[in-house]
Amino acid sequence: MHAIAQTPEPPYYAVIFTSLRTEGDAGYGAMAERMLELAARQPGFLGVESARDGVGITVSYWADLESIRNWKLHAEHQVAQQLGRESWYAAFKTRIAKVERDYGLTL
Repeated sequence: MHAIAQTPEPPYYAVIFTSLRTEGDAGYGAMAERMLELAARQPGFLGVESARDGVGITVSYWADLESIRNWKLHAEHQVAQQLGRESWYAAFKTRIAKVERDYGLTL
């Protein structure tokens, strides 16, 4: 997977997940990998970008709002969400935005 997601021509949607982690891994790394594998197989998934240096930011790209809603309701993703609230995150915020324009230098 590329470091910068290869997205189609807009419009499409971005789910921006910003978080502050708690101490320790407690299974977080394995679950994050599993969620990436699962998300990539979901209809409407377009790509993902992620960075962490204190504050973590993960942006996933989706074809439409229905695809985002279906991912939010995916059974394994719901388990990960619950574990995140209970164990892995001190704080988090999710934002959903419609991408109307994109441009840049790509590889």
